[in-house]
Amino acid sequence: MKIHCPAFNYGDRIPDRFTLDYENLSPPLKWDDVPEGTVEFALVCDDPDAPMGTWVHWVIYGIPGDLRELPEGLPKGPVVKNLGDAKQGRTGFGHMGYDGPRPPKGPDHRYFFRLYALSAEVDMGPGETATFLREKIENSKLAEAQTMGTYSR
Repeated sequence: MKIHCPAFNYGDRIPDRFTLDYENLSPPLKWDDVPEGTVEFALVCDDPDAPMGTWVHWVIYGIPGDLRELPEGLPKGPVVKNLGDAKQGRTGFGHMGYDGPRPPKGPDHRYFFRLYALSAEVDMGPGETATFLREKIENSKLAEAQTMGTYSR
């Protein structure tokens, strides 16, 4: 399975509109080469370079298995109606929905967008953490793909 962001290439700077310093829009993501038997997807975006440990910027799960993209600018909130009622978990900021980069001033931080193809539905409500999601999907994970962008202030 492969994932990419049409708005930036792997390892490139994340455009300002996707950061908390500007419009804080979720970036568009597209994927292909999905394994047979995929029922749904889950996605986590995090920053392993945060000063106090990995910081979570997005948790979304229950993405229908027939989808191959997330559009730019998904709404915040517990449920994303236009994505088959996909659910959003809590970010490091405590919000449900995407929260873009806003690192302290200094060197580039890396932001990984990890997509998981799952053989079963994720049985949990909205508002869960990335850690809980990863534990919950461990036995149903068929494939994992990632893309990464950078940002600094």
